[in-house]
Amino acid sequence: MTVRHLLVLMALQAVPPQVFAAEWQVDPARSAIRFSGVQVGVPFTGGFQRFEAAVSFDPAKPETGHATVQIDLASAKTGDVQRDEALPQKDWFDVKAEAKARFEATRFVDRGDGRYEAVGTLTIRGKTKTVTLPFRLTLNGGKAHAVGHLDLVRTEFGVGQGAWTSGQWVALEVGVDVELTASLKPGT
Repeated sequence: MTVRHLLVLMALQAVPPQVFAAEWQVDPARSAIRFSGVQVGVPFTGGFQRFEAAVSFDPAKPETGHATVQIDLASAKTGDVQRDEALPQKDWFDVKAEAKARFEATRFVDRGDGRYEAVGTLTIRGKTKTVTLPFRLTLNGGKAHAVGHLDLVRTEFGVGQGAWTSGQWVALEVGVDVELTASLKPGT
C-alpha cells in the first residue's frame, strides 16, 4: 500500500459514515397530520389533506436518520367553512407567499422503549425554528407506525397577523399530531 492509498483510506475513515438507514415509503392513506387549537374558548381540530414525507431511519442507528415532510398549507381543513376559508389567507398561512410548511429532521434520538425524538427544523411562512418532535414507534417486520405530538406557539411562525396576534380570539398555542404508517422500500 502506497502512502497515497493510506492517506485516502484515512481520509475516508475520518468522514462520518453516510446514512445506511432504511428508506421508508409513507402511506398517505394511512397517515395524518392534524392540528388542534382554541377559538373563542371552544376547542377545534383540523388536518392537512395533502403532504409528502421522505424518511430514512434505522432504529439501530437513529442518529444517522433523516426525514423531510412537506405540508400543503392550502389543504388545511377543520370542518368549519369560515375558518377553512380564512386559513389560506394572508393573516394565517398566506399560501400565496409560501404554499408549504416544511419539517426536516436531521437526526433521531432513541429514548428507549420505542420512544424517539426527531430533532430538526420547522418552517412556516418563511420562519424557521428548531423543534423536537417526540414520537412512539412500533415496527412489525417491514412496517412502521409512528405517532407523535408537538406543541407550538403559532405567532412564532407568523401565523395569525393583525388582530389575530394577541390570542384574544384564537389561542396562541397549537397542538400538532403526526401519525405516519410506512413500509420499507424494496432493496433497503
